[in-house]
Amino acid sequence: MSACITGGCACGAIRYQFTGEPLVSLNCHCRDCQRETGGGYAPILIVPTAAFAITRGTPGRFDVIADNGNTTTRTFCAACGSVLFGAGPDTTNIRAGSLDDPGWFRPNMDIYTASAQPWDLMSPDLPKFSKLPTPQQPK
Repeated sequence: MSACITGGCACGAIRYQFTGEPLVSLNCHCRDCQRETGGGYAPILIVPTAAFAITRGTPGRFDVIADNGNTTTRTFCAACGSVLFGAGPDTTNIRAGSLDDPGWFRPNMDIYTASAQPWDLMSPDLPKFSKLPTPQQPK
């Protein structure tokens, strides 16, 4: 079953869509995501870049060197400041708050929990990873 997921910024200048199945949904507690959101974590939906498209506008962009050493491009609306997604060569990391219907977002893990703030109350039901998980990494 394929989903069509749409979203955009607060002012409507930027719109995007993704068609397909998300690869994973998670809460990232790294310091970069805390700074980006102004909160304890970023709720993120990871999708294949090949199935993602900007359908209106041109977002602002800046590059960040991730904890794993890779460069990721963060995008935002230059008009209203809404954070939208991060883009790498193979995946796009959509911020759940920018979805048209964020209510269906269900994270299936917490990552970078070593950076989580003590006041950030994480769900005890989700698997926790101190950094970015790899297929062989224990929780």
